[in-house]
Amino acid sequence: MAWIFYELADLLEFKGENFFKIRAYRNAARVLSGLAEPLEKIGQRGEWTRVPGIGKIIAAKIDEILTTGHLNKLEKLRCEIPPGIVEIMSLPGIGPKRAALFYERLGVTTITELDEAAKARRLRNLPGMGAKGEQDIIRNIRTRKKRHGRILLATAQLLAGELKDYLLTLPDVINVEVGGSVRRRKETVGDIDLVVATSNPELVFDILEKHPRVKEVLERSREHLILQTKWGIEVDLAVVPEEHFVHNLFFNTGSQAHLDKLKDFMTTKGMEMTELEDGTIAFSNEREIYKGLGLPYIQPELREDRGEVEAAAQNSLPPLVELEDIKGDLHIHTVWSDGLCTIGEVAKRAQEKGYEYIAITDHSQSLKIAGGLSLDELEKQHKEIKSLNEKMDGFTILTGIEADILPGGEIDCPDGILKDTDLVIASVHSAFKQDRETMTARIVSAIENKNVDIIGHPTGRLLSRRDGYDLDLERVLEASADCDTILEINSSPDRLDLNDINARRAKEKGIKIAINTDAHDLKRMDEMCYGVSVARRAWLAPDDIVNTMPAKKLIKFLRKRHK
Repeated sequence: MAWIFYELADLLEFKGENFFKIRAYRNAARVLSGLAEPLEKIGQRGEWTRVPGIGKIIAAKIDEILTTGHLNKLEKLRCEIPPGIVEIMSLPGIGPKRAALFYERLGVTTITELDEAAKARRLRNLPGMGAKGEQDIIRNIRTRKKRHGRILLATAQLLAGELKDYLLTLPDVINVEVGGSVRRRKETVGDIDLVVATSNPELVFDILEKHPRVKEVLERSREHLILQTKWGIEVDLAVVPEEHFVHNLFFNTGSQAHLDKLKDFMTTKGMEMTELEDGTIAFSNEREIYKGLGLPYIQPELREDRGEVEAAAQNSLPPLVELEDIKGDLHIHTVWSDGLCTIGEVAKRAQEKGYEYIAITDHSQSLKIAGGLSLDELEKQHKEIKSLNEKMDGFTILTGIEADILPGGEIDCPDGILKDTDLVIASVHSAFKQDRETMTARIVSAIENKNVDIIGHPTGRLLSRRDGYDLDLERVLEASADCDTILEINSSPDRLDLNDINARRAKEKGIKIAINTDAHDLKRMDEMCYGVSVARRAWLAPDDIVNTMPAKKLIKFLRKRHK
């Protein structure tokens, strides 16, 4: 539903329609994507117009979609506008207006045509372009092609979980687990691997082929079924007898590099990998496999041949952070800026999750597009937080702000305000294309500001959409270590920034990490699990992460920083 309205807004902007109408559709999409209640229930009660941002016109369109399965207005636009235009608009830095410019001036209707036009230097003389803009387009198209076929972990996990639950309802299915890179919690994955213990593989295959998510069968044998889903994601299903389930899940999980390292390790012990591969030994769990190798259990997230086998052999694997270790979320937006919920609603949801605290970190004044708070508004918000805290028992709302790191490295908020705020996140939200030296100096300047606690989404990447800034990350890590500035793992599935490699480098330098959701609605507060996955792949223990601290300890820690 949300994507229908997003696409409608983009196509209307491409056509040059009314700005306010376009904005209303985008706002509706944002509201719909954040709803916690099923759409049908709200419609059955006739309460669409009670939802903020949903007026009579949009409510009628929602009812049309729920009734017919499509929106007539959007279908007409799709017939009018070449289908490749939507893909062009999705490229970083283009959007509807530039796509319209390319179409009107050069007749460009597909990514391929845009690539050819850029390489022929036909874009640089168009308004607002230039040679650098042209090269950016070439690079972004190349990046898009290179990443083709990989999907976000959150998307893969959603589909994998749905299929797993479905398979467990089938007759003769004894056990089902997700394997492969989804189980290892990689940030993007190429396909979904499922291992199924069953006494009737043919029946499982026959039923799954008719699942509503399935588009076509790519391959079928006695032990494997490969499907193409309507989401564009391949699913590889391996069926095995119950006694072979554990060792098949172990090999299916991988990674191949980890298995190869285990093979080398076994060779030094006078063992052969075939002793595991032939399936003659029945294991009740994977711990028994590693125990048979003389090793402690290695968590799936660590199985990448990054030293985990050597560390296991020395009994020096870290106690990885668990989702249950997180005591609070330190990066949340509300209706005060560009969030969808009130502070009270966010606090209630945090308490339901078992948190001890949250920090409200709405945008600072320069980020007008996201409703950044003026200094007067920030003062009013802090008074509201103080009032709410007086009514709460065993839960604390921290005053906070996500302040902009301006292009010159200054923080978009006076130091006096920052000093009196419980928690300050500093982030880059503009001028992404600065050169390496300028961007590095900009972020280091923020790190060195004694009132800044956390650097938010430090590299600025958006998975499959935008590369990170041109940044000397080693200098950033060194500065963070010197200044005891916290770095964030942003849990938003399209950010996961810092990534696992860089978060581990931060740990090695003694830098503390905050795992935050950057949530703009209640549903996104549940995305903490993705940041925890990054932390686990980065070998982080609870002590490496500031928001595993109990409330009193964290508050004391933050106040000490502001002295």
